Amino acid sequence: MDAVSLNPSAFETQEQERVLQQFLAVRAVSERLCGPLEKEDYLLQATASTSPAKWHLAHTSWFFETFLLKPFYVGYPVYHPKFEILFNSYYNGIGEQYSREQRSLLSRPTVDEVYAYRAHVNDAMQGLLDSPPAKCEQEIRQRVILGCHHEQQHQELFFTDLKYCWFKNPLLPVYCEREIPKTLSLAPVNWQDFSSGVRNFGHETAHEFCFDNELPVHPQYVPDFRIADRLVSNAEYAQFIDDDGYQRPDLWLADGWAALTAQSIGGKRPAPLYWVEDDNHWLEYTLHGLAQLDPNRPVAHLSAYEADAYARWVGARLPTEFEWETSVQYLPNKDGSCDLSSGQFMNTDVVHPVYSDTRQSTNNITGQLWQWTSSAYAAYPGFEAAKGAIGEYNGKFMANQLVLRGGSCVTSTDHYRHSYRNFFYPPDQWQFTGLRLAKDA
Repeated sequence: MDAVSLNPSAFETQEQERVLQQFLAVRAVSERLCGPLEKEDYLLQATASTSPAKWHLAHTSWFFETFLLKPFYVGYPVYHPKFEILFNSYYNGIGEQYSREQRSLLSRPTVDEVYAYRAHVNDAMQGLLDSPPAKCEQEIRQRVILGCHHEQQHQELFFTDLKYCWFKNPLLPVYCEREIPKTLSLAPVNWQDFSSGVRNFGHETAHEFCFDNELPVHPQYVPDFRIADRLVSNAEYAQFIDDDGYQRPDLWLADGWAALTAQSIGGKRPAPLYWVEDDNHWLEYTLHGLAQLDPNRPVAHLSAYEADAYARWVGARLPTEFEWETSVQYLPNKDGSCDLSSGQFMNTDVVHPVYSDTRQSTNNITGQLWQWTSSAYAAYPGFEAAKGAIGEYNGKFMANQLVLRGGSCVTSTDHYRHSYRNFFYPPDQWQFTGLRLAKDA
């Protein structure tokens, strides 16, 4: 869209202030999360799948600069022309991108300069939101809110990437000194039964934000099914390991078995990422430090292949994303609602899943860990990506990935929705991913 002159009569005061406060709050959280880091930590990148903390801070600023300040703020002084290349993630419509695999080589700009870049963008965004172009008001508001949710996604990636990088350090650094609460008991699994029917799926609340891949709302037939009322625990998954679950090809999808046998494990027993065996006992690395594996906590950082193999071993399967959403949206309850206040999200300041017994709340099956589904990440019927480079946000990734649902302990509550469709490749383990079982009725 062509840039236009600023007009001080653009937003209604209340809506203008709400969007500005949301922007400032999200930006502040990203910087607060970096509080425990030393300067040396900002550039870590243990694998191409991860990105340095410094890059996350810069890229989220690049997003606001590229999709808001450059097109809408006349006379905006670009902080550095090379940043358009250095901090472009994958937007081919914008232009060239710096190699993802080499982001750790970007010792310059320095950490201090990246923070200065963020401050520069923040100041300019405040100026834009104080006096926005009148005829672009709605589009600016939508893009600011999208940018906030985009930054919240990178706040999750900050934790997952840092944890993976620190796990590669023999010192096993600690992010948070707070002790993880113990899960004192683990209730047996209860199976919730749902009858077949045609139900609507997708984000139905027009005035609330959602990503384009959650639209449009559409009907879908779901057969009878059963779903577990809690996540699989560490103790339950340890039984799978002890029963040679990683040595039985009959339990594994072909791609999963190929990936498993291709790994060099150096004589160590295969196990979920971050499990460490010591004298025939399992320890687990968390951002709170290395500790004895808590048998009652949810098993975390599973790949979809591991989740699927465990489900086969126990005589169950992964739920489809429509079964999962049915279990949240249509669970018989007093008011049909789901209580997010008792779910474990990033707001609890415990960056590891804790509560396996979801019956602490009438209908609390969200938070803790993103849950693998068997559904391929594909477009809903009638899906349309936005025009231009910003339309590359979700649609271009609809191939070879699986949908995850439910949010995690590093997801912000104001970022989460029941219709949220996260997506990752089946081998991925470094995300906060877990497993809820399903069965045919």
